[in-house]
Amino acid sequence: MLTSTHLLKQRRFAPLFATQLLNAFNDNLYKNAMVLFVVYSVYNSAEQETVFSGVASAVFILPFFILSALAGQLADMRDKAVIIRAVKMAEIAIMCVGAIGLVLAYMGFLTHLLAIPLMMVALFAMGVHSTFFGPIKYAILPQHLERHEVLAGTGMVEAGTYIAIMAGTILAGFIEVEVAAVLVIAIAVIGYLTSRSVPPAPPMIKAEPIDLHIIRASFTLIRNTCHYREVFYAILAISFFWAIGTVLFIQFPPLAKNVLMASKEVASLFLVTFSIGVAVGSVAINAMLKGQVSARYAPFSVLVMGGFVAAFYLVCRNWSLQVQAGELLSIGEFLAQPLAPLVLFALLMIAISGGMFVVPLYAFLTTKVDPSEASRTVAANNIVNSGAMVIGSLVALGLSAIGVPLVEQLLLSAIMCLVSAWLGYRLYAAEKAEQAVAE
Repeated sequence: MLTSTHLLKQRRFAPLFATQLLNAFNDNLYKNAMVLFVVYSVYNSAEQETVFSGVASAVFILPFFILSALAGQLADMRDKAVIIRAVKMAEIAIMCVGAIGLVLAYMGFLTHLLAIPLMMVALFAMGVHSTFFGPIKYAILPQHLERHEVLAGTGMVEAGTYIAIMAGTILAGFIEVEVAAVLVIAIAVIGYLTSRSVPPAPPMIKAEPIDLHIIRASFTLIRNTCHYREVFYAILAISFFWAIGTVLFIQFPPLAKNVLMASKEVASLFLVTFSIGVAVGSVAINAMLKGQVSARYAPFSVLVMGGFVAAFYLVCRNWSLQVQAGELLSIGEFLAQPLAPLVLFALLMIAISGGMFVVPLYAFLTTKVDPSEASRTVAANNIVNSGAMVIGSLVALGLSAIGVPLVEQLLLSAIMCLVSAWLGYRLYAAEKAEQAVAE
């Protein structure tokens, strides 16, 4: 923790941290303002709302699957700080398009014909933006930090990301969409200004030709990365984790409205609780591991996560017995319900244990390979992650399409945690085998 605090005072870390913080904040302010407005003000059907939430998630994720190979090559072959500034400049233009969509939706002008398509275009473009920024925010850390600082830096980036998600989610739930439209542009401008202070991070290898063949480059990248056994299992474990997370995040807004009978402010409260939990878990695991990059606690952490997903399922099953259909509950009315503390506690523990599971795995990606390959390793991870998240989105949409109730879908996430625990165990076994060879 002291190391983390020390890093926040360093120019080699603080500008990157602030830029990522603002990036995550803006992503979630825009994304949640859009989804919550459409779910609560445009559609009036649990099926339509779940489909829209799932499509929005898939639209944002798709660029990671398509463009991560190109992003990884660029990040390793070019100055990472220069790329950061370029993508932050692009964010300003993207948010202008998104803001127009939000304002048109608020005015009720051509909502389905123009406003929602504009918002989706901006969401896709933000996915492209994040695809090119994603490999850098982790891969730049070994270049600017000492080896013993990398886990702390990774934990701080992850914790800061979820604090920003929390803040963006709070605002999205409590402000009107036309106010959000102004804010997303302003935050994009501030993010570009902070990015200008990120220190240079020149390529650590001689520049090579960029392979623009997306499919070939993606397969080559994954093949070249996965021969590192520890990295291979880390990527699989992270990907399965995000598949679970995608299913949960798609379910949250419609579940809040149609199962818990709660307002959009309560839906925001759920996401805030989740974000706080991941931030706590991200910092806690660094303290437990004392800066060592290890998957020692990964299997246990994700098993705990699965247990609390099951607990959340049970609470939601019983909730319908407590609340009658009618007016949506405000935050005060929701908190007055007997089972409300259990709902929030289950969500908090899901997030804490999830943060403890995933943060060390990201550190594996940048410390177990040569620094010159770090960006491409993170990019390979993003390709596999995005594929898993798209599958998670399709599974959630498919379950809704065949009429599986939202509450019952939570059981799928709980069962998936068992697979993640097995992958975490395999990673730890590979880690111990590598240590035995080194000794």
